[in-house]
Amino acid sequence: MAFSQTSTEKRVFWQIGTMKNKAICTALISVLIALVLSGCLDFLNSNSGTVTYEKYPNEIRYTVSYGYFVNCSGSGDYNIKYDCEVPQIMPGGKIISIQIHDNNYTDKTVATYNSMKSWNISSSDDENYDLGITVTIESVSFVVSDLNGANASSIQEIAEQHSDLVTQYCQAQSNETMVFINPYDQYVQENSTGVLNRAGTNNAFLVAKELFIWLKENTDYKLHLVGDNNVQPCDVTLQLGTGDCDDLSFLYMSLCRSVGIPARFIRGFLIEKDDIIPHEWVEIFVGGDIGNSGWIPVECAGTASSAETEVNQNFGLETADHLRLFKDDGSNESLIASIAGLSYVTYGPRIIEAESFDKVSSYIVLQESELVIDENGLRSYK
Repeated sequence: MAFSQTSTEKRVFWQIGTMKNKAICTALISVLIALVLSGCLDFLNSNSGTVTYEKYPNEIRYTVSYGYFVNCSGSGDYNIKYDCEVPQIMPGGKIISIQIHDNNYTDKTVATYNSMKSWNISSSDDENYDLGITVTIESVSFVVSDLNGANASSIQEIAEQHSDLVTQYCQAQSNETMVFINPYDQYVQENSTGVLNRAGTNNAFLVAKELFIWLKENTDYKLHLVGDNNVQPCDVTLQLGTGDCDDLSFLYMSLCRSVGIPARFIRGFLIEKDDIIPHEWVEIFVGGDIGNSGWIPVECAGTASSAETEVNQNFGLETADHLRLFKDDGSNESLIASIAGLSYVTYGPRIIEAESFDKVSSYIVLQESELVIDENGLRSYK
């Protein structure tokens, strides 16, 4: 779409977090259906108590490109700003190669953890810009093997030994107008406290698992209506009982934070052979030697038929098709920066045409395995 301005005006394009628009709704539904089918129960061995799910790629290699094409025509000055995230790879995976499309960038760190290739272009020339990156990645599924919470810290131990993380990741987060993650909400606290009391334990892993079960039993994944691009605050999701990946993640984070379990969001993509879907999920801190330095992933947007299946497949497990681009640092600035895309300012009758792009190519499945949960609650790929 082209925008023509006769006076100074700023337009902002969201790169991630616009997953409710019509152009990608169909693709997202297709991906979710594929994820659900991949999680169908293959068989249950009632004698041994072992649960086995059908094969799914747990090691893949692919090339992904994303960014913006920008065309500048007409007359007058303009300024274009864009920060493009560099992928963050989980243990076991690696970046094989990376290409920056336009070399007039600077390196920048945003919200503590996020490496960006940043463009700040001021010009009066007619020009076409290709702002983005192409990266080849090998990715493996990341799984916490023990679902029993062995070696996890208690909530009290986290408060005493990791007070910095509690301060950083147990607060409310908002943009300029609305609180989205709110552990202080009355109804969030009532529900999380009820779950904590019923859990009968202070083990952070087990309490977080019970909160996840509560989330899956009391909410449903649901796309927003076409044209509704607004992320829901956690209290709205709690009231409606429905939400998409952003909404459910914010509610789950609020529940965890309200009982003292540090939680943060991750934004990125779901990578399929022929498709890329903007996505959000969660990490929680349970301490000990579990996961990645005490942090474990939680996928809140699953649509399996039972809470047990959701725990087995999505709690403490991040499949290889998740590509991380942005990690929350707990601040309001982090929340705002996570959905900031390309922006520009024009002076005079300047015409700017900006179009986002993302594509995947050279997708190869390196390994396919069954997910197995044995009678002792130990999880592995076989």
